[in-house]
Amino acid sequence: MKLASLFPAPLPTAPSVGLLLLRLVAGIAFMFHGWSKIQNPFAWMGAEAPVPGILQALAALSEFGGGLAWVLGLLVPLASLGLFFTMAVATHVHAVVKGDPFVGHAGSYELPLLYLVIAVVLMTVGPGRFALDTWLRKKLG
Repeated sequence: MKLASLFPAPLPTAPSVGLLLLRLVAGIAFMFHGWSKIQNPFAWMGAEAPVPGILQALAALSEFGGGLAWVLGLLVPLASLGLFFTMAVATHVHAVVKGDPFVGHAGSYELPLLYLVIAVVLMTVGPGRFALDTWLRKKLG
């Protein structure tokens, strides 16, 4: 098995432009969401949080680091997997535990579900032609 096969094959230019825009906007948003969490990774949910510190740190790392990976187009499938699990938990918490509506002013599960779906798209389709993953595939292949 060649190391290059770990990186998705590049797509044509037009869909790659769309994926680049999706990665940039969603990645920057994730970096903003994760920035405050990465400042206090083991306790960003507060002292009374029912989530262990290690899981809080993994969520902070997946949001900030995964967002950066999306922006760069680097290890996109792996970053997307981490973000998928983080957003699956966030969607469950808002939809099931809190009973928030799909769209609402006080709270909803719309945004984590949207990010979850973006992670699935990037895991299955790849980052597109304009990504460091594509450059690595060429160098390793």
